[in-house]
Amino acid sequence: MMKVVGFRYTNFIFHILVWSLVLFLPYLVSDANNQYKIGPIPGLFFTLSGIIHMIVFYGNALFLYPKFLNRSYWWLYIVSAILLIVFCIRGKFYILDGWFSDSPGARAHVLFPSVVVFTVSIFYSIAGERIRAEKLQKENEAMQLGMELKFLRSQISPHFLFNILTNLASLARKKSDQLEASLLTLSGLMRYMLYDADKKISLKQEVEYLESVVALQQLRFGRDVKIVFSIALSPEQTTYCIEPMLLIPFVENAFKHGTGYMDHPVIDINLAVKERELIFQVKNKFDKEADASKDESSGIGLKNVRSRLALLYPESHNLVIHTDKNLFSINLTLKLI
Repeated sequence: MMKVVGFRYTNFIFHILVWSLVLFLPYLVSDANNQYKIGPIPGLFFTLSGIIHMIVFYGNALFLYPKFLNRSYWWLYIVSAILLIVFCIRGKFYILDGWFSDSPGARAHVLFPSVVVFTVSIFYSIAGERIRAEKLQKENEAMQLGMELKFLRSQISPHFLFNILTNLASLARKKSDQLEASLLTLSGLMRYMLYDADKKISLKQEVEYLESVVALQQLRFGRDVKIVFSIALSPEQTTYCIEPMLLIPFVENAFKHGTGYMDHPVIDINLAVKERELIFQVKNKFDKEADASKDESSGIGLKNVRSRLALLYPESHNLVIHTDKNLFSINLTLKLI
């Protein structure tokens, strides 16, 4: 809103400056001894003609062009444009004959400026129309992007919550004394999703969120799954900004497909920042036969994060997903701000 008001104000000031220069030009370039003439044109007549030109310019740009130049009323626009130019010419001849009859040389400069001003107003209208169309297109694109991001974010929370509740149900079945700690951790995660998931956050917040998720998984699996979790960040690097909940789907996917009926499951997670570039790697073993029986919703997270990366970091990320025998890995590099 402030940008729009600022643009309109700047445009208004620009018009005032241009027309002030036009109206007072004779008094800037000539002198009283020469009747402020510009060539054969008296200064006062030049200024009065400028006022008429303003009527022609804005009459066409603000009324005739936007109202009548369309498929239905194009003929009315042509008639109105001719009448407007005739009004301009007749008005200037009237002023010349009544007040400046001693300046016959000025009569030769009546028609051409009128046509030029009208032509300039047409180009001004066309340019303004294009600017408005581009602005509207950008607003529509921004609205569509915002709606798509809201939809993607709305998918994240239920999908993530479903997985966490599955973890807690597993702890409840085991009657684990770690259930209370897990519920407290989940409470913190829910607070994060409610209040921070709709805006960019610091890398420190995202890492803390990631640590909480891994901690819940460790409580669930205990020693049954080997979890290697490595973070290499300096205090300065934690202040970089990142889209929230961008890394979680990769970790969820690793635990989804990297655990179950297999020998010695391993989840390897590495995060580092080098020269304002995030490097995030996740690896996990998987069983092809067991993986084929996973539910169809298991791929929501990765599809979601692919879409969000394409929308939010179109030219500043690289995502490589690789499968080699029974090893699944993702490698994400992302430019941070």
